[in-house]
Amino acid sequence: MNKRNPSAREIALAEGLRVWAEIDLDQLAANVHALKRQATDARLLVVVKANAYGHGAVMTARAAIEAGAWGLGVASLEEGEELRRAGITAPILVLSSSAPAQANRLVAGDLRVTIGTLELGEALSRAATTAGREALVHVKVETGMQRFGVPPDEARGLAESLRALPGVVVEGLSSHLASSDEPDKTFTRDQYQRFLDCSAGLEWIPIHHISNTGALLELPELRLGLVRCGLGVYGYYPSTTGGRDVAIAPVLSLRSRVARVATVEKGAGVGYGLAWRAERRTRIALVLAGYGDGIRRALSNRGVALVRDHRASYAGRVAMDMLALDVTDIPDVAVDDEVTLLGWQGSECIDADEMAAVIDTISYEVISGLMERVPRLYTRGGRIVARQDLAGLHYASAP
Repeated sequence: MNKRNPSAREIALAEGLRVWAEIDLDQLAANVHALKRQATDARLLVVVKANAYGHGAVMTARAAIEAGAWGLGVASLEEGEELRRAGITAPILVLSSSAPAQANRLVAGDLRVTIGTLELGEALSRAATTAGREALVHVKVETGMQRFGVPPDEARGLAESLRALPGVVVEGLSSHLASSDEPDKTFTRDQYQRFLDCSAGLEWIPIHHISNTGALLELPELRLGLVRCGLGVYGYYPSTTGGRDVAIAPVLSLRSRVARVATVEKGAGVGYGLAWRAERRTRIALVLAGYGDGIRRALSNRGVALVRDHRASYAGRVAMDMLALDVTDIPDVAVDDEVTLLGWQGSECIDADEMAAVIDTISYEVISGLMERVPRLYTRGGRIVARQDLAGLHYASAP
């Protein structure tokens, strides 16, 4: 081991970690830069909801802002408060529906609020005037996805009513695209046109936004004043059929280690329910990661991992804390060998798109399902600069 500059995986193995995620902050910054170039003059809002799609909200948010993002998007009051407690001062927009009962905390946290009702606006007005502050709101227009928001023909009336409330500042007008990642862009363009028609007469609202990662990558002309990017920041394309003109790459690798290697005879079963049977004399490697860490049980007997730069098939059911691999054809597999579940090992790679395809889901679910108990090791220049685990966020040096 290079004692002067050990890699994240060397440190993880030396410490005996059972499973860990490596988050490459340099690659995250490169992705942000690429998306900003595509957005040209539009502001970039980086979506860090769901614990930054499994990458860890606080460190991801800091890295995104350092890389030039204008602000951050979260799904809830609580996610916004987490970032504020960590000392993050950048604009934070709550993208999902908020309850009027949360108005005092939303204002206290200086959280921008996506809004579709006058009732919420009135609650924010009361909270803001009491606190002597302003409540910044973004009016949500329902243009076809059938989520929350105000119908287009009611948007102007709501915006004007909110504008008249003391303490309320209408900063944004927004909508959400339903199918920007589909090959047929007809509905996406229809939604965009509905939004433009609705926004006529609302030019006094400073920020109009509808574009997400899929639209930014394939329909950059829809960018308006702000783009909201989630998946692209983490290095994945929303569509498997869309273009790859904007160069982004995955930020997260998920690794574990071999805890045991055993030989089983032909016909022997492995794991719960003995759902896998050896068709020959087989070497089985026990790996210390399971569905309690975010490895989907649906990958049982179907998934693959990387050991010694080779692909190894899952053998048996994924358990809560471990899984088994058939390593018969991989020479010299031994205890404490690194196992890569997501990411590169040598010349081989398993990404979230591949894993998702095996179990008929999407990359979003694969990466955002990474559980809290998995330590996140954040790296820059190959060195760990921080780690997030059940004991909290710790820095290798001053943040």
